[in-house]
Amino acid sequence: MADVDSLNYTNEAAVKVRDQGNRSNGESEAANGNLHENELKVTTTKTKASVIRKSIGGWTFASLLLVNQGLATLAFFGVAVNLVLFLTRVLDQENAVAANSVSKWTGTVYLCSLIGAFLSDSYWGRYLTCVVFQLIFILGLVLLSLSSWLFLFHPSGCGDEELVCSPTSPVGVAIFYLSIYLVALGYGGYQPTIATFGSDQFDEANPKERASKAVFFCYFYFALNVGSLFSNTILVFYEDTGRWTLGFVVSLGSAVLALLSFLLGTPGYRYLKPCGNPLPRVSQVFVAAARKWDVVPSKSGDLYEVEGSESAIKGSRKIFHSNEIAFLDKAATVTDDDTCGPKDPWRLCTVTQVEEAKCVLKMLPIWLCTIIYSVVFTQMASLFVEQGDVMKSHIGSFHLPAASISAFDICSVLICTGIYRQVLVPLAGKLSGNPRGLSELQRMGIGLVLGMLSMVAAGTTEIARLKHVVSGEKISTLSIFWQIPQYVLVGASEVFMYVGQLEFFNGQAPDGIKSFGSSLCMASISLGNYVSSLLVIMVMGITAKDKSPGWIPDDLNTGHMDRFYFLIAVLTAFDFVIYVYCAKCYKCINLQGSDEKEIHIMESQEDVVLRKV
Repeated sequence: MADVDSLNYTNEAAVKVRDQGNRSNGESEAANGNLHENELKVTTTKTKASVIRKSIGGWTFASLLLVNQGLATLAFFGVAVNLVLFLTRVLDQENAVAANSVSKWTGTVYLCSLIGAFLSDSYWGRYLTCVVFQLIFILGLVLLSLSSWLFLFHPSGCGDEELVCSPTSPVGVAIFYLSIYLVALGYGGYQPTIATFGSDQFDEANPKERASKAVFFCYFYFALNVGSLFSNTILVFYEDTGRWTLGFVVSLGSAVLALLSFLLGTPGYRYLKPCGNPLPRVSQVFVAAARKWDVVPSKSGDLYEVEGSESAIKGSRKIFHSNEIAFLDKAATVTDDDTCGPKDPWRLCTVTQVEEAKCVLKMLPIWLCTIIYSVVFTQMASLFVEQGDVMKSHIGSFHLPAASISAFDICSVLICTGIYRQVLVPLAGKLSGNPRGLSELQRMGIGLVLGMLSMVAAGTTEIARLKHVVSGEKISTLSIFWQIPQYVLVGASEVFMYVGQLEFFNGQAPDGIKSFGSSLCMASISLGNYVSSLLVIMVMGITAKDKSPGWIPDDLNTGHMDRFYFLIAVLTAFDFVIYVYCAKCYKCINLQGSDEKEIHIMESQEDVVLRKV
């Protein structure tokens, strides 16, 4: 570990802060104006070069991270994909309670991404954060395997829908919940960091590697779905037939292999230094702006910034000034009090520091609009499975597990990823003149529309299922394969929404909070799960009155789950309208080392397409 630390902290860049106290106002204006003009001409960055080992990284070592992602995802979904049935069959929870339990757990998984991102960006760096949280992940799987073997399954093989499990002991249930929440902390904590660490293997100063960086996120999500394909087919079959412990042990073995594949690339990874705790930096901007609430912000060229090409934020490139949220420019406006005595960071901030705070605020509306989509996505792990569990699922004498239908979602992701990279990008590039094809914001909008259609398909399937219910029977005579369209549509929407999110939030986040940018994608899934849980509680509270079973009762044949699906579709449509407005108003970050002309071209093209929408 000492060798890694030495890699992380070599080539420290010295930051030279300008002494403005000894300058006249005219000299300060001229110096700042010249500095701003010179910075706009910069096309490469020296700050990046000071913190990256240029001779390593690239696709060779990024591929190891893709293998790691595939194996870790296999391990995670070995637990997640059948969790709702585990809760109903083994722990004897009701359908609505089990769906809420899964939503809360899945929400916790992705909420933990914020913890991992914070530690990665601030103190530990990407490598150490990945190692620590993978060890926590493995510990959780060890406890889960032991608790299922020792405490939860009596008699052996129970929980297969035919053999009922004996009441579980409080100790066994406590260890079970401890283990799955350790799994949540471990997997969630390292997911945004591994995505950002993979993108670090490509140098943005190199045009070829910059293009590879965009492709990496597409392959990253592809690897995620390849890993989950095994969980959703082979593992889900063993668990559905009562061999839960075997499924958990296989997940444990996959997690161990994932960690070993990650450690294998240790000598050759590119390492970036953590940039320090961003919370004080962002707080200083708001405090400084509030303390100067009566000050008129200076013009762009007169705002305070350090000299040279390097930023005052360790390991971060400078960010050029933007005109949005002009109130915060007060924090970088130099007053007479700022020229007397030492600089107070709670009164005077650099332009880069102010722009870092602006970037966070500008990304928030886009991020909030993705939460409703995550409500759509989370139905696959809860209500889709419960819906499939009461549909005809036998092919001859073979019983098809309800959760295994999610394999169609995964296949949809894999196929649509290939179609997008090989067909849609070149076609969209020719039509729009943008070599990237569709922008991240445009893709996310398409993802929202496809997600809405998946809910319409799910609701339509539920209406058909209820028409094929036989009185006195739990299972409808409608085939489970009627669920395929809703799974396929969710899979197609993922390619546009989640890959677009990874690229957008990672690309628009300043260097000092890159992992935080990636974690926003995970956090939207987290809040989507909590919102889904809240919706279920509200709907059941409103509809389950006066002896009415409600929309999502324990016996789904007496309910109206189709109305719940249509409710989510309406909310998604409303969210899409708000999203289009937010996307039209969004302005891209302008980092030192970026081609300013290219940024303006992309922004104008994006505005034209969004106006058409």
